Amino acid sequence: MSKILVTTDYSHPGSEADAVLVRAGHQVAYRTGGDAAALAGVEGAIVANDPLTARVLEQAGSLRAIVRAGVGYDSVDVEAATRLGIRVSNLPGVNSNAVAEYTMGLLLAAARGLVDLARGVGEGGWPRRSGRELRGAVLGLVGYGPAARAVVPLARAFGMRVLCTTRYPDPAARELRFTGLAELLRESDYVSVHTALGPATRHLFGADAFAAMKPTAVLVNTARGGIVDEAALVRAVSTGQIAGAQLDVAGTEPLPADSPLRGVEGITVYSHMAGQTAEARRAADIGAAHELLAALRGEPASPVNHPAGRTGADEP
Repeated sequence: MSKILVTTDYSHPGSEADAVLVRAGHQVAYRTGGDAAALAGVEGAIVANDPLTARVLEQAGSLRAIVRAGVGYDSVDVEAATRLGIRVSNLPGVNSNAVAEYTMGLLLAAARGLVDLARGVGEGGWPRRSGRELRGAVLGLVGYGPAARAVVPLARAFGMRVLCTTRYPDPAARELRFTGLAELLRESDYVSVHTALGPATRHLFGADAFAAMKPTAVLVNTARGGIVDEAALVRAVSTGQIAGAQLDVAGTEPLPADSPLRGVEGITVYSHMAGQTAEARRAADIGAAHELLAALRGEPASPVNHPAGRTGADEP
């Protein structure tokens, strides 16, 4: 019987996913936070955004497979996992519909100033100021993964024109136009980030990017906080270089008390909830359980790496 650790805050004993793992003969433990102590004796782990650093993985001597119950896996030191023979998987597209709908919500919130209006009423006022319509505006998508693809028909239904910059343009996609980042920044009224965080994209949105955007433009980020240089963003919004930002993610989460993002008019920060719907959580929970079983058999469906494997890693 293998020991499995699950750290997602929506998973629990007796769930459908738990039944999948138990029927396969595994002992399942639930704990928020995948630190070294929690991973002791664990052979497989289903994790949230726990920082699985090289130090943590090196101390997890029994660990053979990790499944990130979501899309991004920058919280896992994949290079260290590969060196240690640990398989790493993710769940691409598992929450794309949820993220797409949430993205549209942030666009509407920015265009109509919904958060400020509600706050004003809550404080005893009755704010009366006009917003902007999405119809006719240009939406620029940075990245073209499943979530960005799901945004396109929603934005088009609102009457928006969609641009996209990606390393993998789809010539069959007629409902949007692929372009370079410079043109996208220059033309877009809203720029929505849907790319992975890595060396090439860390602080992709810094002083130069904000200088290239329209002064009326709004940045929307549902991807990873590290893609945005937060100090540069604060300067850009505070000086009117761009109009504002709707951020579901931050460089450090939860947002520290001394974060420069706090208290800046025009910047609204949410609590990393874009992919968190009941439907997406259920899909991630069950999908992660099946992916972990496959990875422990040496047959992952969505592998991030291809390690040689620890002794016994390919045994059933």
